[in-house]
Amino acid sequence: MGKYKTKSENTDRTQNSIAFEQVIERGCGLDVHTDTVVATIQGKGIQTVTKTYSTFTSELKDLKIWLKGNNITHVAMESTGVYWKPVINILGEDFTLLLVNARPIKNVPGHKTDKKDSKWIAKLLLSGLLKGSFIPNKTIAALRELTRYRVRLNGMLASEKNRFLKILEGTNIKLSRVLTDVFCHTGRKIIKHILEKQSYEPSELLVLIHGRVKARQEDLIKAMEGQIEPAQRYLLKAIMDHIEDLEARIEEHTKEIEKMSGPYREELNLLKTIPGVGENIAVGIISEIGVDMEQFPSHKHLSSWAGISPGNNESAGKNRSGRVTKGNKWLKTKLIEGAWSATRSKDTYLRSKYRSLVGRKGPKKAIIAIGHKMLIAAYYIIKEKKSYKDLGGSYLANFSKDKLINFYKHQLAKLEATSLACI
Repeated sequence: MGKYKTKSENTDRTQNSIAFEQVIERGCGLDVHTDTVVATIQGKGIQTVTKTYSTFTSELKDLKIWLKGNNITHVAMESTGVYWKPVINILGEDFTLLLVNARPIKNVPGHKTDKKDSKWIAKLLLSGLLKGSFIPNKTIAALRELTRYRVRLNGMLASEKNRFLKILEGTNIKLSRVLTDVFCHTGRKIIKHILEKQSYEPSELLVLIHGRVKARQEDLIKAMEGQIEPAQRYLLKAIMDHIEDLEARIEEHTKEIEKMSGPYREELNLLKTIPGVGENIAVGIISEIGVDMEQFPSHKHLSSWAGISPGNNESAGKNRSGRVTKGNKWLKTKLIEGAWSATRSKDTYLRSKYRSLVGRKGPKKAIIAIGHKMLIAAYYIIKEKKSYKDLGGSYLANFSKDKLINFYKHQLAKLEATSLACI
């Protein structure tokens, strides 16, 4: 039995026998986890050593001292979850850091351990086979956290409003049928009056209505008539207080975002020249991709990183599913939001492009395509510091007309040639 080798031994021998050309003199591979960081250093003039550190700040500083003592210049790690952020905070200013997608550095299956993972990452790093992901600077990273949290707050606000309307329906009060927005100025005065009074006449609430409403006066009276139980009254008051608190927090949060986004006012104003892009969407785009487009070699790399470009899946000459790749979901959400707004703009290229695609692709794929075009425009706007130039709603129609004219000219030439051959 001794002459036979196990699968694990054969796999280990295969990996160790792989020879790569060394590009980087000294580097370190990090396998980062919640509680520990496994580091392996390799390179010219030093012995391959693997050490394990905890993720506490003091031990990460010890890791930095150890790496600097061995003259390490490059460090690579996986971009898994948020565990890499504390490491970046400590090592970011002293080394060239590569934050790498987990797929290209996945270890050979069958003999996976933390130490072998870190050695494999270090080997790939020294060979120049790793490409680093986009790491925002501290200002952009802080702005990103603020904008993402505002999205969460808006989601909480929408959930609370829906919960309020659901309970209100249970009391037989049908404000949502007669008011376009129950939480408008008029709607809030009616709600406040209803919740404060134990008993009321619906007709006396008519004086609280200002401006135009979509319902008749008789329907308004019927909609405001209901029966509220004590438990329902308590819940409605509690939810309304929470709604007002969330609105105040969002307003305060927005002021902080405006203050932090001040240095990027030029880029924000340029981005707002794109149809469908307002202040919130422009800030969202800047917070996700930054203002240094040198981080992305081309708009294709940016689109792929964002997960907004179609994928390539070809085998044996057949094209399979070309669905979009996974990417930055926060940026993708902002682009889709802006794309829907752009489809409602008048006499614009994006609107006409959506209409030309929606019949063949459907609304979901068409809106992704519009978001893709908006991201390409944003890339060149930020890079070249130029405003958006719209091609106009008639651009596609003129383009098709020119193609048809050329097609029929070609057909006419063929007919003339055929007729001359027959004579």
